Amino acid sequence: MVGTVAQRARKRRGLLWREHVDAYVFLAPWIIGFLAFTAGPMIASALLAFMDYEVLLPPRWLGLGNFTTMAADPLFRKSLGNTAYYTFISVPLQVTASMFGAILLNQKVRGVSIHRTAFYLPSLTPAVANTLVWLWIFNPQFGLANALLRLFGLPPQKWFMDMNLAKPSMIIMSLWGIGGEMLIFLAGLQGIPELYYEAAKVDGARNWDMVRHITVPLLSPSIFFNTVVGIIGSFQVFTTAFIATGGGPQNATLFYVLYLYRNGFQYFKMGYASALAWVLFAITLAFTLLQFRLGRYWVYYETEGR
Repeated sequence: MVGTVAQRARKRRGLLWREHVDAYVFLAPWIIGFLAFTAGPMIASALLAFMDYEVLLPPRWLGLGNFTTMAADPLFRKSLGNTAYYTFISVPLQVTASMFGAILLNQKVRGVSIHRTAFYLPSLTPAVANTLVWLWIFNPQFGLANALLRLFGLPPQKWFMDMNLAKPSMIIMSLWGIGGEMLIFLAGLQGIPELYYEAAKVDGARNWDMVRHITVPLLSPSIFFNTVVGIIGSFQVFTTAFIATGGGPQNATLFYVLYLYRNGFQYFKMGYASALAWVLFAITLAFTLLQFRLGRYWVYYETEGR
């Protein structure tokens, strides 16, 4: 009897061991990829941030030298200011436009699925292709934007070639890809019980009143999510500026990640570029934590009963 119990225990341990081995075998490709392409580069970047490393020369320890250089670097401040300008104007516009677009696309009208598809498809287009299309739209000689201005008797603009219009032009470009945010808002809208709107109509509420007092509060989790993701993404804006302007004119579109790229892959200052990357990480993390902190006061989760 004792031998039978011991055999069963050994068999159970053997099965558990095989299950663990099988699990690690299936996880091994992901673990190897994570260590090789995420954790490893992050550790290397953290070390290089404290070194003077120019690829062709051996690394030299600087301590906080890269960060003190950064504090006195006018292009660092310029790129950070450009990125902040882009982020804090484009993200509210994207969130607002996508929310009201989702409200319109949530109406029960004929052909609404076609309209939803039309609004969502641009967000699937690669950023490079989008940028090339907008380069044509904002072309000073034969672009569609200036053709519309001439149609209304307004003077044509240089758009990307004008240092005062370059960033606003890129903000307009960013609205082209709000289909993903719109889809999230649409899912949130379809989760709001119709009973709330029916009760509001009985009380004589107007459409704007229902949007303000029912739709927006119940969409606050979606607003919060899109805002957090939008700020993180906007701080990393790169492709549009790299292709459309290269950071010009006069560094008007020199965004942070573009400046980081220049230092790392054009000037080969890998140590300074790594320091820039970790400062960006710290800024993004700080804003994300701040939003989660503030979200406690305005984000409404129905399950919490607040």
